[in-house]
Amino acid sequence: MIGNPMSEKIRKNILETEYNKPSKEELKEKLTALQYEVTQNAKTERPYQNEYDDLFQKGIYVDIVSGEPLFLSTDKFNSGCGWPAFSKPIIPEVITEKVDLQFGMIRTEVRSRYADSHLGHVFTDGPRDKGGLRYCINSSSLRFIPVEKMEAEGYGSYIELLDK
Repeated sequence: MIGNPMSEKIRKNILETEYNKPSKEELKEKLTALQYEVTQNAKTERPYQNEYDDLFQKGIYVDIVSGEPLFLSTDKFNSGCGWPAFSKPIIPEVITEKVDLQFGMIRTEVRSRYADSHLGHVFTDGPRDKGGLRYCINSSSLRFIPVEKMEAEGYGSYIELLDK
């Protein structure tokens, strides 16, 4: 498996922790209009005009809807596409894939496991030395937690993954 070396304990924690999706009404209160449209209606934010495209700080990216851990900063790279790009999710199981036939193209949409949030798409033009995939993700579907705040926000067990 291509992925970050991690203890079985961390992997088990990721797989066994359940995350909740708030109600439609709660989401409309919690999220901005753009975050709601992206995550709930599979819209796409504008390239180069989003929060995390140029962010390369150490930390973890979680689903803005549920808080489920999705990506590590160590797997983020500058693809030049205008959206945050990752070579892989924290573990494959946190992402679901769906065929997307919109706009006359055949693409693979990626969604979060628990909240079923639209995240973006995965393409096969990523760095070959990192598995060849490019997860092109909307910033609006993510919340970034810097390493300094991970412990306080309940993601402390994932800090060791950022050092491998």
